[in-house]
Amino acid sequence: MSLNELQEDVDAWVKTIGVRYFSELTNLGILMEEVGEVARIMTRRYGDQSFKDNEKNDLGDELADVLFVLTCIANQTGVDLTDAMRRNLEKKTLRDKNRHKNNPKLHSE
Repeated sequence: MSLNELQEDVDAWVKTIGVRYFSELTNLGILMEEVGEVARIMTRRYGDQSFKDNEKNDLGDELADVLFVLTCIANQTGVDLTDAMRRNLEKKTLRDKNRHKNNPKLHSE
């Protein structure tokens, strides 16, 4: 699925099953909540915390929730994610193409 298809699919889902978009600020709050769920899982899985009994720990599902809400926000604010990602990668490439190559910290084992 391309980013464009994702935006179209999310828009169709919201308008047919979800009935409508929440406001942009409500979606921002939901995005923060979902990112918090990703952080919770990662700190338990890769950090020093342990999972609680019967605690939800599907990282892929939580990342998909983040992507869904992010896509809703993009749709609501007129952001073309394909174009935005292309421009963002170009910006990062110009900024970082030589930045990390000579950093011994990144290449040591």
